[in-house]
Amino acid sequence: MILEEFDKDRDAIINPDMLVDKIDNFPEVTLSCFSYQLFNNFLSYFKPKIIGYVHSAINLNPIYEIEYKSKKVAVMQSFVGEPICVGMYEDVIAMGSKRLILLGNCGVLDKNIEDCGIIIPTKAIRDEGTSYHYLPASDTIEVNKKYRDEFKQILKEASYTYVEGTTWTTDACYRETRSKVNRRKEQGAICVEMECAGMQALCDFRNVEFFQYLYAGDNLDHQTWDPRSLSGDIKIDEKSKIMFLGLELAIKIINKIS
Repeated sequence: MILEEFDKDRDAIINPDMLVDKIDNFPEVTLSCFSYQLFNNFLSYFKPKIIGYVHSAINLNPIYEIEYKSKKVAVMQSFVGEPICVGMYEDVIAMGSKRLILLGNCGVLDKNIEDCGIIIPTKAIRDEGTSYHYLPASDTIEVNKKYRDEFKQILKEASYTYVEGTTWTTDACYRETRSKVNRRKEQGAICVEMECAGMQALCDFRNVEFFQYLYAGDNLDHQTWDPRSLSGDIKIDEKSKIMFLGLELAIKIINKIS
């Protein structure tokens, strides 16, 4: 099978450092999310400074530096979908990023997970393609191997509840059929998204630290699809507070490594 053709050679014909320059004094932690409404709302609380750009055929995507609690953190908007999300962060790693905290939105496969509820993935089902270019073939990948306890402490201090479990990473959002949803639930999946498995595989391959947490959006565990707060402008203040939890984790990490 083609998906089993993993090549461990780290030297590709085109490597990220051929296309981007290293940025001096790149912040120790990078924080990112997908929703542009959430990202812009979050950014409005700071005086961001542009320190670089990720180039693509779509646009120039700026990387900002913000200051919070006297610490500098890199922040950026990631694009939805594993191939472009992985490719973008490949460039950012080449610029100097060592750690990524990624906030994603997901569909829930368990209707008991409340709208905007926080999910900490522990494992990702690899129902996609990008991760197989970074790690040998397997059905699942362990995720969030570091900083789980630190993040849980932040949630406890902020009085947030959460659930942990398996996420289903797919690269075909319009092929989440009822039979597939049922199979993934049998495999233990509690939610579905489009990046986690590939991002963990990339970071494992590049020896970069990675932590992803999710907030619940649409409900697939229903007779008919329930979009709930899937749209980026719904519950924006609540989602921004969830984004700040990632920033608190960034500060905790920086203090720990200082």
